[in-house]
Amino acid sequence: MKLVSAVQKRDSFIGMVNDDAVINVSALAASLEKKMPQTLLDGIQQGEEFISAVQDLVNSAKAADYTYPLEEVHLLAPIPRPSKNVFCIGKNYRDHAIEMGSEADIPEDIMVFSKAPTAVIGHGEGIPSHSKVTDQLDYEGELAVVIGKTGTGITKEEAMDYVFGYTIINDITARDLQQKHKQFLLGKSLDGTCPMGPWIVHHSEIPNPENLMIETKVNGEVRQKGNTSEFIFDIRTMIAELSKGMTLEAGDIIATGTPAGVGKGMKPPVFLQAGDTIEISIEGIGTLRNEIVE
Repeated sequence: MKLVSAVQKRDSFIGMVNDDAVINVSALAASLEKKMPQTLLDGIQQGEEFISAVQDLVNSAKAADYTYPLEEVHLLAPIPRPSKNVFCIGKNYRDHAIEMGSEADIPEDIMVFSKAPTAVIGHGEGIPSHSKVTDQLDYEGELAVVIGKTGTGITKEEAMDYVFGYTIINDITARDLQQKHKQFLLGKSLDGTCPMGPWIVHHSEIPNPENLMIETKVNGEVRQKGNTSEFIFDIRTMIAELSKGMTLEAGDIIATGTPAGVGKGMKPPVFLQAGDTIEISIEGIGTLRNEIVE
């Protein structure tokens, strides 16, 4: 099940993608006088009850009346405004850690930073170049985990029970700001530098999230090519470590790290410019596409 937040004719709705079409679940529910959450985030917070309700709706005889070509709707980020910062796992692929420094940079313990909610944009939206504050904008294609229920002190054994689904994030980074301030928040949180989407795939569709091909292209050129099997810290570890003394809530998002091949790691480094198109594809999910704009 691929779930979207979308807009058509100024009306926002929760949708389900079926091939190249979108079922407007919100309008379908209203036509059948069924209750439906206002937002996809609200639905995620309802858990499996929400998934069952959506499945019943899309199986109804009236579903075809509320089905539209995907190209006719505007996709937002699945969670357009997360309730808190996006959690990000740093240097979670060995080769990426090395390209950013050396083998000494391979972490022994999980490395965490975050991106502000105001950085989030959707598939197809323009990423601002922020040319007045940076000239070292870089890409990072990542699998993102969406938490499905609230918990603290979650064990590795039960961690996957807390996963709602998966999406794609482009962890756009201003490398010069990252270096200047000796921390990650400012360089990672410029407005529009967290493209997310194009949808959330329910966990039932991805039985093994740690064996997915991930590829990033810039202007059609393959820059990153890896597999989530290369994680240094697996998803169970991420969830367990983050929830030690800190509550994870339904709708929280964890970006799991990026493979080698970022612009900063090229010799010489190659950074993004206005007009560049970045496409991140992850097996079982789809492709997130955005362009750098002035």
